[in-house]
Amino acid sequence: MSLGDLYQEVIMDHYARPRNRGELPAPDVSFELHNPVCGDRIRVQARLEDGRVADVRFSGQGCSISQASASMMTQLVKGKGLADVRGLIERFLAMMKGEAGDYKPLGEAQALQGVARFPVRIKCATLAWHVLEEGLRRHEEGAADGR
Repeated sequence: MSLGDLYQEVIMDHYARPRNRGELPAPDVSFELHNPVCGDRIRVQARLEDGRVADVRFSGQGCSISQASASMMTQLVKGKGLADVRGLIERFLAMMKGEAGDYKPLGEAQALQGVARFPVRIKCATLAWHVLEEGLRRHEEGAADGR
């Protein structure tokens, strides 16, 4: 089995059996984005405790790449500190731009590295990551404003 076949298998496994799919009761972070070009829609919800992502879920619909990416992302960030989560988001987005780097910390999400060769699919792979990034940013702004 080639590396490409293995990566395809990982993507299809996350699509067929998504991890952390569903809704969280009373999340600290809840944000949704929609890609009107292809119809992908992702909502990410997170519960934060002591500067960490204590729990995270996603919902929505879309292509196999967007759904698998959301599943991989939630697995990767659960339990991580917010600074680490921001670093993982930054690293994933760099990988999707085709930048050279060490992507081992992304774990199974490295399987999406080949998507960078297909510009029209990059938005599919990055949607959930942008949702989490923006949701965390808005949460922090609200917390800083006392909301």
